[in-house]
Amino acid sequence: MLSRFASVSKKILSSSVPVLGRFLSEGYAMPTIPFAERLVQLRKESQLGGGEKRIANQHKKGKLTARERIKVLLDEGSFREYDAFMTHRCTHFGMDEQHIYGDSIVTGEGLINGRLVFIFAQDFTVFGGSLSEVHAAKMCKVMDAGVKVGAPVIGLNDSGGARIQEGVDSLAGYAEVFQRNVLTSGVVPQISLVMGPCAGGAVYSPALTDFTIMVRGTSYLFITGPDVVKTVTGEEVTQEQLGGAQTHTVKSGVAHMAYNNDIEALQATRELVGYLPSSCHVEPPTIPCSDDADRLCPALKEVVPADPNQPYDIKDVITRVVDHGKLFEIMPDYAKNIVIGFGRMEGRTVGVVANQPQELAGCLDIDASVKGARFVRFCDAFNIPIITFEDVPGFLPGTDQEYNGIIRNGAKLMYAYAEATVPKITVITRKSYGGAYCVMSSKQLRGDKNYAWPTAEIAVMGAKGAVEIIFRGKNVEEETKKFTDRFANPMSAAERGYIDDVIDPAETRLRLCEDLRMLRTKNLKNHPRKHDNMPL
Repeated sequence: MLSRFASVSKKILSSSVPVLGRFLSEGYAMPTIPFAERLVQLRKESQLGGGEKRIANQHKKGKLTARERIKVLLDEGSFREYDAFMTHRCTHFGMDEQHIYGDSIVTGEGLINGRLVFIFAQDFTVFGGSLSEVHAAKMCKVMDAGVKVGAPVIGLNDSGGARIQEGVDSLAGYAEVFQRNVLTSGVVPQISLVMGPCAGGAVYSPALTDFTIMVRGTSYLFITGPDVVKTVTGEEVTQEQLGGAQTHTVKSGVAHMAYNNDIEALQATRELVGYLPSSCHVEPPTIPCSDDADRLCPALKEVVPADPNQPYDIKDVITRVVDHGKLFEIMPDYAKNIVIGFGRMEGRTVGVVANQPQELAGCLDIDASVKGARFVRFCDAFNIPIITFEDVPGFLPGTDQEYNGIIRNGAKLMYAYAEATVPKITVITRKSYGGAYCVMSSKQLRGDKNYAWPTAEIAVMGAKGAVEIIFRGKNVEEETKKFTDRFANPMSAAERGYIDDVIDPAETRLRLCEDLRMLRTKNLKNHPRKHDNMPL
């Protein structure tokens, strides 16, 4: 690339700025070309990262480079790079002979659908994307900028981990990043895309952000790799089995979504950002909407089966109610007994939480409770109203659930709803039994509007179980009928004001739109405190 320069010039241009000064002090002459021309050449060098060969290797793996990913993610021509000429300061193990402008990360600002975001993209073509002191400083700079001006921070992770040659400096860099992840949490949205390896301490930054997105087949998240696992435990496991996208979106719940390639993941991120406010200080974005707020949904009258034990798909309810039937589902493959995601009502973002009768009859278990709680807290942090569709027969029974802490984990969902101060509207479509009635944004947890369909059953438990306890097996059939007539409907709750109305299912969208309009000026604050202490 620098063949047109003399050999001394080549050495100067491949060195860091401090090294340039040393060469000058030793009497070497600067190249005779103007600085502006040299600057163009240096910028080209910076943009080339680790060079053509390493870029080709990245492409062979089915991965885009850091700069290619940024180009796909951001609006065309909107990226403004920061610190393109920074280089590491390490002199150990021959690193003083390897200086690449920009080091192993590309950072800056840009636009997504005309809205400002800050971004960093680890560059695997430069030292395997390893995190150095300078690499961490560049990350921290854009995170600080995001908080300062109130704009989302998006990280594209593709790194071999800490730069071993720098020792504790790289570890300190990680800690600086983690500290900012924590201080940024709840201030501006943080989104992590894992688009390559992410191992060891590096995994904690994505885990501290609001959403983690993976790419199938090319991204991995794990604390220790397969070799260490085999040495310590004797288990033989592949990278994919240990920390691939399937593992973390289906089994562990560490990641929220997974896509087939870099392009799909980046396009989904653009869509996700479209639902989110820029910071906690502003309202969620509003887009033009042609879907009539007064639109009736007659098909909802037939959604709930006559047989109370027959499942149905709660997404059929959600998609008929939200604008244009569009639900951006979060964690679609994990804890399927609860559905969470973003939609819009009259063009305004809402968060949706719904029990799913098709999975575990809609029961709440540990995974569903944690999944729901995390989402509710995100919505509350960023001023996003929450709509809850409820059909829940209770918490999942069993020793496995009890031994693993269903009490503590179930309390997380209750805590999240109870502390939330954003508008909260609940629609009970069918079952609302026991403690699960309380948890799912009940009136007693400061639900603003609580509705029931005529098919709703609000009680301590199902009729058969209740009668067997109350009457100890006597006159079960007769008493079950009486209990059903009295409690297997929404009237008992309506008589006490625990629900605000029993509504025609067809009017659900209309009522929700009216209430959300009314609640736009809601003003509710929790007691002053340093911070809460939820049951983690």
